[in-house]
Amino acid sequence: MTKSELVELVSQRIPEMSKKDTKVIVNVVFDSIVDSLKKGEKIEIRGFGSFKVKKRDARAGRNPKTGVMVNIAENRTVSFKTGKELKERIDFKSVG
Repeated sequence: MTKSELVELVSQRIPEMSKKDTKVIVNVVFDSIVDSLKKGEKIEIRGFGSFKVKKRDARAGRNPKTGVMVNIAENRTVSFKTGKELKERIDFKSVG
């Protein structure tokens, strides 16, 4: 699902709200998440999951194409952990 598809879905479910207003709200939510992660804060959405920034130390790596050793700089990456309710809702295991 793309962001524009999400905006469309939300505006269909809330017909009282214009698509333009829906787009603003979706953008504010995503911008708020990004701003909090930039500050190093953890984002927890109960029933959905949590996002947090993890630091990856500098390390030696290898170019898979050439085999040449390269230095990989320290960086930060976002980690997502699925919430219990989301796991249960998407669990496709058959019963029995």
